[in-house]
Amino acid sequence: MPREDAALPEFDRADCPEGLVTRRRLREMQLSPGDNDGPVAILRCKLCALRPQWSCRHPTRGFLLRVDLAKPKRTPSLAQEWALDRAMAARSTCPQCKRRYWYCLPLRTQGSCDPCARGYEPSPDTYVTPAATPGHRLAA
Repeated sequence: MPREDAALPEFDRADCPEGLVTRRRLREMQLSPGDNDGPVAILRCKLCALRPQWSCRHPTRGFLLRVDLAKPKRTPSLAQEWALDRAMAARSTCPQCKRRYWYCLPLRTQGSCDPCARGYEPSPDTYVTPAATPGHRLAA
């Protein structure tokens, strides 16, 4: 498609105007999209820089948002952080040996950690001790 027929304006990486950034750059600036209803321009991929007359349709293109409409990121409450920790604990704790690993276990396909599924004792460097839950204390 010719570049002049594109629905949104397109910019090369070196020619991006001030005040327009990608979602990744917003995240680095500790901002959320806020009142941005959608992208206002397209950041062309490196390949399309060689073809200035054509519109970029590659999946590596970026969508640009306005910085002035962005809002500061919200900080989660303590209850939200506990809920996320419990959810991650459920995904990384083996139901058979009750060990909490530092990665998510294949509970849907395998049902347990790899050592329990294969029938051997896990090594200490593959798991971490469970964190204290609210209202409980770890033994010192």
